[in-house]
Amino acid sequence: MTQAADRIFTNAEVHTLADPDETHEAVAVRDGRTVRVDSAYEIGFLEGVDTEVIDCDGGVLLPGFIDAHTHMEIVGRRLVHADLAVDDRETALDRLREAPAEEWILGYGYDESVWDDDRYLTREELDSVYGELPVVAFREDLHTASVNSVVLERYGESLPEDGVERDGDEPTGVVTEDAAEFLRMETAPGRAETKRLVEAARDRAHRLGVTGVHDMVRHSDAPAAYRALARDGDLDLRVRLYYWADHLDAVEETGLATNHGGPFVEVGGIKTYTDGSLGAGTAKLSEPYTDREGTGEWVVDPEELADIAERTEELGMQLAVHAIGDEAIDVALETLPEDPEMRHRIEHAELLPADLEGFDAVASMQPNFLRWAREGGLYERRLGAERTAESNRFADVLDAGVPLAFGSDCMPLDPLFGVQQAVTAPEEGQRLSVTEALEAYTSGAAYAGHDEDRFGTVEVGKRADFVVLEESPWAVDVDAIADIAVAMTVVDGEVVYRA
Repeated sequence: MTQAADRIFTNAEVHTLADPDETHEAVAVRDGRTVRVDSAYEIGFLEGVDTEVIDCDGGVLLPGFIDAHTHMEIVGRRLVHADLAVDDRETALDRLREAPAEEWILGYGYDESVWDDDRYLTREELDSVYGELPVVAFREDLHTASVNSVVLERYGESLPEDGVERDGDEPTGVVTEDAAEFLRMETAPGRAETKRLVEAARDRAHRLGVTGVHDMVRHSDAPAAYRALARDGDLDLRVRLYYWADHLDAVEETGLATNHGGPFVEVGGIKTYTDGSLGAGTAKLSEPYTDREGTGEWVVDPEELADIAERTEELGMQLAVHAIGDEAIDVALETLPEDPEMRHRIEHAELLPADLEGFDAVASMQPNFLRWAREGGLYERRLGAERTAESNRFADVLDAGVPLAFGSDCMPLDPLFGVQQAVTAPEEGQRLSVTEALEAYTSGAAYAGHDEDRFGTVEVGKRADFVVLEESPWAVDVDAIADIAVAMTVVDGEVVYRA
């Protein structure tokens, strides 16, 4: 006799994403795994006395979204402190004034490129927020921050000189790269606070249909928070951890290994920089920027990168390399260990080389960055129209047979926003179909994390991680995909969010 299901999800339009043309009406789950995908009639035979039947109200059931590159502690900071992802600078300043006035006043996520005057926040503006407490407003990419006079007076001698922007002899309040990172570390939360931030980020992820994340962590208590939540049965989120290269000693000493872990927390590998960001004007380009002098800078120079790659290879770990500019990507590809089984990754890959034949890595990219590739956007100002058209070439990546994984870099943590950006991309080499974009956020991200046997499609034997949407992304206008509501998020067969 066939064993009854623990839970049945029915009255749904089930897209397994294992086959683009495959749809069903219901899914049966037992012990956290999918045991059958079929018509509602056939699935009904698995209903027992104790089976919970969940009506999906005609919604679209998909594999749960996996964000292949994010920073959950930062997502939590934006929720708990001031979220500066707003349309004008005055609103950003008002949000800082309304932020909790504790030891610091902190804001995250401002993007001056969408403001009318396209200027970073300045020391004088932040002095108007609060005169006695230190104020830091981190730009969306975290490669730039703005500070008030209190910060400059207190930390002026500690901030790396080349990261402090000046107008003549006077600091403007804008800091970049190592100076911005110094302040991120200085304002880092303690272990108890980090757990609170991670919980807030987890709840936000569930509301957006995210069932798994690849979290890039550095000098953070987030790994401890995840493991504590998992131990207590409260995590309900698949977390793959990538440790920054400056943790290599600790990784080696503790014996961490790629793909080791439990059902909810596993080790991914080592993460490192090469260059900076386009927003900060520090991504390493082969040709000068359009709106400023120079070609960017190395955050980790090629020689140091080679040392990190060699040591990562010796440890048998997966390597994820942040590389945005075309020169940085070239160097990263030349430096990656030659071991296809490890699935080493290039993170961001915004200005890819013209020829992708030698791209022997996973392309871990962010479709939400395409909002800066629109006419008159940030890319056009930094790079000019021609290079902007060559940015974020998702379609070209797939055409070249390169594995593609989508993440958000928490800008914002919203897969459907990213899907819409990819589907409506201005250039053919960037533009994906709805199915291709969804696959990059599901099976593609699972592959990047060596997890395609567990997640990424709705198939018998895989973990029952689903998202149910109120409308079909294939049926709505492409400019409305980001507005589709998430009706339900399911992890291990358990409903962890219901609208």
